[in-house]
Amino acid sequence: MSKEFRHIIRIADTDLDGTLKVGYALANIKGIGVSLADVIVKKAGIYPETRLGFLSEEEVEKVEGIIKNPANHGVLGWLLNRPKDKETGKDLHLIGSDLALQIKSDIDQMKKIKSWSGYRHAYGLKVRGQRTRTTSRAGKAMGVKKKPPERVS
Repeated sequence: MSKEFRHIIRIADTDLDGTLKVGYALANIKGIGVSLADVIVKKAGIYPETRLGFLSEEEVEKVEGIIKNPANHGVLGWLLNRPKDKETGKDLHLIGSDLALQIKSDIDQMKKIKSWSGYRHAYGLKVRGQRTRTTSRAGKAMGVKKKPPERVS
């Protein structure tokens, strides 16, 4: 029973390395971490030690179906990245460019309503309470500048 090995597999508009184990390969998709990837592999009924390149087309389609709508396949809500979405009220999981666009629109919404987080994002400062006295100084004036010595004539 020799299966043909594929070095690159396209899942969810992302080219994945076929030499990696299925869980770790799926974690290379933006929006999917290792924990969610492990759950997807279990729900698809794939042996976790399998290399991605050895999956059949049916197994790849099964994995893609679970990735596109994980809530319908029994994935718990706390693993999803948008539980109880503000617009729809449903548990959603966004991946790839959809995730990037949604994050950008969320930040723009915070700026628009002038929340504190919106101000911090607008000014390019840390948002979540981290210290700023000694960190995140890139691109700004740093330290104390020494005055040049005065010339005596």
